[in-house]
Amino acid sequence: MNKASRLFCPALITPKNAVVKQTEQLSRSQKLLTDLGLIKSGSNGTYQIMPIAQRSLDKLIDLVQSNMQLAGGQKISLPILTPSALWKKTGRLEGDISEFYMVRDRSGKQFLMSPTHEEAITAMLATTSPISYRQLPLRLYQIGPKFRDELKSRFGLMRAKEFLMKDMYSFDVSEETARESYSAVSEAYDRLFQQLEVPFVKVNAATGMMGGSLSHEYHYVSTVGEDSLVQCTSCGFAGNSEVLTTPENCPSCQSSNLNEVRGVEIAHTFLLGDKYSTPLGATFLNTSGKPQSVIMGCYGIGITRVIAAALEVFSSEQELQWPKLLAPFDVCLIGPKQGSKEQQPAEVIENELLNSVGQLCGPQELLHDDRKDLTIGKRLLEAKRLGHPLTIVVGGKAIQQDSPKLEVHFNGGDKLELDLSETLKLVAEHSRHKKDLLLGNFKKEDGAKKSQAVGHQL
Repeated sequence: MNKASRLFCPALITPKNAVVKQTEQLSRSQKLLTDLGLIKSGSNGTYQIMPIAQRSLDKLIDLVQSNMQLAGGQKISLPILTPSALWKKTGRLEGDISEFYMVRDRSGKQFLMSPTHEEAITAMLATTSPISYRQLPLRLYQIGPKFRDELKSRFGLMRAKEFLMKDMYSFDVSEETARESYSAVSEAYDRLFQQLEVPFVKVNAATGMMGGSLSHEYHYVSTVGEDSLVQCTSCGFAGNSEVLTTPENCPSCQSSNLNEVRGVEIAHTFLLGDKYSTPLGATFLNTSGKPQSVIMGCYGIGITRVIAAALEVFSSEQELQWPKLLAPFDVCLIGPKQGSKEQQPAEVIENELLNSVGQLCGPQELLHDDRKDLTIGKRLLEAKRLGHPLTIVVGGKAIQQDSPKLEVHFNGGDKLELDLSETLKLVAEHSRHKKDLLLGNFKKEDGAKKSQAVGHQL
């Protein structure tokens, strides 16, 4: 069981009457995560993840991995350092590389601290023993750090110089089967973002420096977003303004009800063709036994960015609010204050709850705020700011003779006074809902409304 007294959570303490000089524009998520001690700035554009936020990060990683495996993905790990010679072969070294970190080893050989791994994984395949068409499609993914020397790193984890990313690469025998891979991974992305229950939009996008013939972006709509999107309020269609240049009517339903909104890009998919496989010599043996270039796709998700952007969408100025599947803990249990008149009898109920709630949601999902030197009010205020989905308070009302009640506080402000059995029923319902989300048991129409995504012809 997790005890609040043992959690390393170095919250920022601002002295009373202190004048705080704001040197940069802070997003809501960045301020809350920093003030509450969930992340710390390591240097300009880099962040240290503290234990509570790491729990959320690990949950997202597990969720992403389960969806990638359902899409036929196999996990690998590639070196962070990629020889710049590979980027020269594909022509990308000749483009704008001002955002990339370049390093040299002691012999003078140049490397990129990889912002992405198309060249690295294609070269890996090219140097593997001849691959037969029977071994394709191949869908390989990894989760690891990426690096970009952002000119304006801002909004905490949303635009950082070092960030965590899931990148998958597909290899197919033809354009037709590559589109099948693209569809399979896209479906996995749709499912993942529906599981998170944060409204998102999926838009046609420009291929940019990545290249290829087809591209889609996934966005959370937020005022701090850096992308300009055009959204139809009639049918839900959305597109990137880079692709939709000054449209007067919706390309999907012809409605004129178009709004411009800001979006935070959280994922991107590309159908690459042979842009990388041909210059790097990544081939397979076709049915005639002759080498032929593999057809590729690549698919990224900004892991740390999803966390920050979801909090940006959901949270208030004062309190975090997590997607249910990403909340660091499901339940926070607050017992009576030390030395209070109700301490002894209330602790009997508290201990019963620790056992019963732990069985319902799992002991690792229960946080026991055992800091009884603090008042219930102070602990409750912190629990609300940290955004636990359910906070149960065992106070004076819990030992009333006629009608003992527990206080159950919901993330977002609502409060109920319930007896023990009603409280446990609420915890069970929360756990059931999480299991349904993990299994993908949500209504298709609800997912469509949440995503406001449009089915594109691939």
